Amino acid sequence: MSLDALRETLPAYAKDLSLNLSSLAGETLLSDQQKWGAFVASAHAAGQAAVIRAVEAAATGAGLSDAARTAARAAAAIMGMNNVYYRAVHLLSNKEYATLPARLRMNILANPGVEKVDFELWSTAVSAVNGCGMCLDAHEAELKTHGVSAQQIQTALRIAAAVNAVSHVLAGEAALAA
Repeated sequence: MSLDALRETLPAYAKDLSLNLSSLAGETLLSDQQKWGAFVASAHAAGQAAVIRAVEAAATGAGLSDAARTAARAAAAIMGMNNVYYRAVHLLSNKEYATLPARLRMNILANPGVEKVDFELWSTAVSAVNGCGMCLDAHEAELKTHGVSAQQIQTALRIAAAVNAVSHVLAGEAALAA
């Protein structure tokens, strides 16, 4: 399924989401790798099969390399773990947990297989989908040290928001059809 075909499956009440997907697919503030990696990472974080298939097909069609697609999936995977852990540590009233080492393997962060800034951008998008403020702050700060603008970071967040919303709409529609 293509991104356009995915957009056509959205119900009328989600027209704004369809329009946002279209405009974000044409976004130029990010490199194509950054943009399509953000789409892939966000789709995998949201976890809706039809969205993952459509975004993966669009990213492949746009020329996103196998290595970049794998790294975007890795960002969704590692942040799926980190976002839960660090969000919990941040939310706990007992601040002792923040002083303890995480003791979770995170080797992919050191060698993601793509430029570090791209992986950080995708990790930011996934952290938005997963709702971890602590991780959002950490990744945004790292992106700023690499000279990434607020507008570029916002673009990744907009992609995450639209992909997440489309995923939820399609999951809701599937539940109604069952």
